[in-house]
Parts: sequence; structure tokens; C-alpha cells
Amino acid sequence: MSFFNSEYDCKLDAKGRLALPSKVKSALPDSVGNELVLRRGFESCLVLYPMLEYKKIYGRVKSLSEFNEEYRRFQRSFFRGNVDVELDSAGRINIPKRMMEFAGLEKEVVLVGLGNRLEIWNPDAYEENLIQDASEYSKMAEKLLAND
Repeated sequence: MSFFNSEYDCKLDAKGRLALPSKVKSALPDSVGNELVLRRGFESCLVLYPMLEYKKIYGRVKSLSEFNEEYRRFQRSFFRGNVDVELDSAGRINIPKRMMEFAGLEKEVVLVGLGNRLEIWNPDAYEENLIQDASEYSKMAEKLLAND
């Protein structure tokens, strides 16, 4: 199982390639090698999965009934534009132009480890999607994590 955490300030090169930090590369499971899946996030970011983690989610989404309109719409949106990417010999992935446009990515990006996946953000959009208020953050932690 993969485990990613922390934030990394990264740069895209002129061809839209992102070099993964060494700590991220070392957290990739050996069994997946260079196979990763990149997809649009629910917010304006991209989500990068090791293939093993993506297959778990893929199974859940594909198992939804094709005879239910809501499920079909969700599947269509979820799978739209997902792309297999591979690390090149320099440890970079190529981000397709349409995905860069979706996430508003330019030269500077923030790579965020979220356990089984990584998010790739425009730095300004990332800040807008964080909880800024300490009290709100504390209340949310209590609500979601406190043991009864």
C-alpha cells in the first residue's frame, strides 16, 4: 500500500512534465513500477494514483449499475479524461494539456500527499481550498475524528 503525505512545491517544465520529489517516488509500491493514473479531481486539481490504488476505486465505480441514470452520469464524469502516465527515466510524468487547463496549472504547482493518492494544484487554488480558520478546523476534527 502506498502512503503519501506532506506538501511539495514543484515546477512544470515547458513541455508540461512534473518531476516527482524523491520522497514521493520512494513511496510508490515496487509492484507498480512506473504505472500511475492521472484524473481530474472533484475540485480544480488533478489526482495522481499508483495503479494499485486506482484499481480499487475503478472497481467500485465500474460496479455501479449501467441501468441507473445517476450512476451512468457519475461514471461518465469520473472516467472522463483519466490517463495512464508513466515515470520517465528522470522521474517525471507528462501532464496532458487539457488536464493542465482544467486545474489551472502553470509553471508553479503544489503536490499534496493524501495517503493513497497525490493531488496536483495551482498554488492559489490550493490555498483557497484549505481550511483557514483554526476554530473551524478544530470543530471539523472533533466532528469527524472524535471517539464517542
